[in-house]
Amino acid sequence: MIYRFRVILDAAEDVFRDIEIQEDATFEDFNNAITQAFGFDGMEMASFYVSDDEWNQGEEISQFDMSEGQDSIRLMNETTLDGMFSEDQTRMIYVYDFLNMWTFLIELAEIAEPVNGESYPNLLFSHGILPDSAPDKQFEAEKDPYGMDDDEDLDINDYDSLNFDENWN
Repeated sequence: MIYRFRVILDAAEDVFRDIEIQEDATFEDFNNAITQAFGFDGMEMASFYVSDDEWNQGEEISQFDMSEGQDSIRLMNETTLDGMFSEDQTRMIYVYDFLNMWTFLIELAEIAEPVNGESYPNLLFSHGILPDSAPDKQFEAEKDPYGMDDDEDLDINDYDSLNFDENWN
């Protein structure tokens, strides 16, 4: 089968590419297709992140294993698209170049039969021009539902109120 994706730059202006690729392609293949479709040189690090319907970032699919053997991680060259995308799981976030944080929202639009004679991956449609620099991002933490991030009453110079046991060492 062929997966048809819309890859949208997370910016105020509409910039997106529609890409189709084989379901058994790796995320490394998909990374290469995206970088070519948007005109990047492909020399920067990138990662995919599983996303829910509200675009919340989940599990990472990384280009390289930098966990130093401590954690089990998914790698782009070992993970296939059909292993992560389905009719129920249709969204991912893609970040290219971690210094500039080019962030893209990916949505699986259709699962279709391959067309005889067509080569994949294939750029179906291109809309908008990529800006010269990555759009600014607002990184904000969610409000703590337990009220633990309320530091208004904390005076770090008032050690007596911190309830330390005097014989703790």
